[in-house]
Amino acid sequence: MSDSTSTSTGSTKYSLPMIKGHGDDIYQYAAIRMNFSSNIPMHTDLAALQAHLAQRLDLIGHYPEPEAWSLERLIADRCGVDARCVVVTNGATEAIYLTAQTFAMHHRVSQPTFSEYADAIAMYRGRPQQGRALWLCNPNNPTGDVFDVEQVKTLAERHDLLVLDQSYEHYTAERLLTPKAAVALGNVVQIHSLTKIYGVPGLRVGYIVTAPRLARQLRRHLRPWSVNALAIEAAHFLLENAAPIRPDLNEAQRLYTRLSRVEGLTPQPTKTNFMLCQVAGHTAAQLKDYLMSRHAMLIRDASNFRGLTPHHFRVAAQLPEENDALVAAIDNYLNP
Repeated sequence: MSDSTSTSTGSTKYSLPMIKGHGDDIYQYAAIRMNFSSNIPMHTDLAALQAHLAQRLDLIGHYPEPEAWSLERLIADRCGVDARCVVVTNGATEAIYLTAQTFAMHHRVSQPTFSEYADAIAMYRGRPQQGRALWLCNPNNPTGDVFDVEQVKTLAERHDLLVLDQSYEHYTAERLLTPKAAVALGNVVQIHSLTKIYGVPGLRVGYIVTAPRLARQLRRHLRPWSVNALAIEAAHFLLENAAPIRPDLNEAQRLYTRLSRVEGLTPQPTKTNFMLCQVAGHTAAQLKDYLMSRHAMLIRDASNFRGLTPHHFRVAAQLPEENDALVAAIDNYLNP
């Protein structure tokens, strides 16, 4: 994945392929026993958060803060930046659409990557464009690639705006650009996801860290009350009481090695807990259907990522015994 492979989205027809075919679409299926489709580790203990929120259900009877100022101050303190530099959003997805709406530039997206960038840009195309913006997912979904800090800084220097999605920042051991460094660069919109950091995708809490002048522009388009009261409360609790998720990257590499030995399957090297694979002689949809119907396993059909094929799928490492079961099931399908 490099800047030279970036593709313009100016002629992209607006659609919602990612939303209609995303990972962790377990709600569409019954009796899934093992879920490899989401990059978020599936065995996170949320009991303490659940108990806390059960005691704060009174919050649903009142409006939340129109903007999550208290949470922005807490995050800013943790990041070592001014509170004016933090904008809390309804998940990283709202941060993506908010950024696309705010900055009318010539946007470029490095592919393959999270499709919501291109979808968000397409939603707001047709306006006069000034300046050049590059969108970068780091670590990248679905490939597991990681740009190092110096590469990121170089890309920021080459563009008027760098939109840097670090939602999976805790899912790699590689050194990444810090929030303080993003603010100092002055032209970086750095997106973070409490959903990914703490394994709470149902709550939808994300945030942006950026220079004050860019944050002011973003706030002009921020919807009031976009983050609900329970989500704000949960974010406070997690930041003050819980440790970020740290996937077992050694186990992810073991899964990669085992998948590499399956005839007819080609996994791509990764620096995260998830990996992109390509299957020969079958489509990812066929493999997904087999695993779901015969083994109650769920994988991520990655064919709706721009630049990929019907043969691509993504898996995230789970428990060792689950990973071994996945490898055996795929091998049985491809090499009966």
